[in-house]
Amino acid sequence: MAVSVETSAETPVEPMPESAPKTAPGVRVGGLSVVYKTPAGELPAIAGIDLELRPGTITGVVGESGSGKSTLALSLLNAVQPPGRIAAGSVEIDGLGDVVGLRGEELRKARGRHIGYVFQAAQNSLNPLKTVGKQLLDLGRSHGVSDLRALVREAKELLGRMGLDGARVLDSHQHELSGGMRQRVGIMLALVLNAHLVVLDEPTTALDMITQATILRIIREVHEERGLTTMVITHDLGVVAEVADRLAVMYGGRVVEQGPTHEVLATPRHPYTRGLLGAIPRLVGDIDEARALPGRPPTLGTVPREGCVFRERCALRMDVCETVEPPTVADGPRLVACHAVEAGGAVREESA
Repeated sequence: MAVSVETSAETPVEPMPESAPKTAPGVRVGGLSVVYKTPAGELPAIAGIDLELRPGTITGVVGESGSGKSTLALSLLNAVQPPGRIAAGSVEIDGLGDVVGLRGEELRKARGRHIGYVFQAAQNSLNPLKTVGKQLLDLGRSHGVSDLRALVREAKELLGRMGLDGARVLDSHQHELSGGMRQRVGIMLALVLNAHLVVLDEPTTALDMITQATILRIIREVHEERGLTTMVITHDLGVVAEVADRLAVMYGGRVVEQGPTHEVLATPRHPYTRGLLGAIPRLVGDIDEARALPGRPPTLGTVPREGCVFRERCALRMDVCETVEPPTVADGPRLVACHAVEAGGAVREESA
């Protein structure tokens, strides 16, 4: 059954706002803190995040589960849900201003029009009772798209470029699609309204290796062809090595290291970044070279309130780490938050 495009007098038909950015926007996150209300009081999920997404680049955000990656991503949409709230800071997006200050209809229009979001569990973002096509039309109507037929054509073209039969996918329910197909539908829905800032939360989780490679290729191709600014949230360093221009490493709700991806991966400065790389199994050579980080990442209730959040698992721990949060130090094109980083930017090696 083909997707039927129907309009009515009640359907809003506003044109796209003139303020919509025509080129890739820059994003500047400043002093961002998000807290969650618990029986023990409000606890920080992320604290004092400073991060820049440069126009036209792909920024990867990596870290173990619970490091605050998804909370950071949701903050870009001002979509942190109760019992969480943005307690401090700003998210400045070119063409939009500070998203943290947007409310109501203004905020709703920003999502989709300006900011596209691909959720971690693609099947959970699709309505199981409606076909993909009907959900596409709902999306268009809710954002005042005047030409719904053109929206359907754009969706079919995007799906076709991702290797899918657009007409068939639009006429399918989510249970009729594979995990990889649902992920591509999520990417289509994030792009079809011509958003130029796209956030992808764990885009390759639970996909087989072949499908992962396909999704990563699509991300890079669509990013370049449509002139996007993109954030990719992942726990997989292999993903960011494949697609990201810049890399931010998160731990305990802080960004502990950030910079050009190839530099961060080739010569990691922060002990946590080094630990993540050291834990990756090798395809060749001695399998014992891969060593898991000792201990466990902190939870919302166990993140230290003072000092370095990584100190309990760090081989370079010093007395100052107990009470003083490490400042962020510029090290060439990268930023590192670690007391062990010397003025010249080199991390002191663990003594024998």
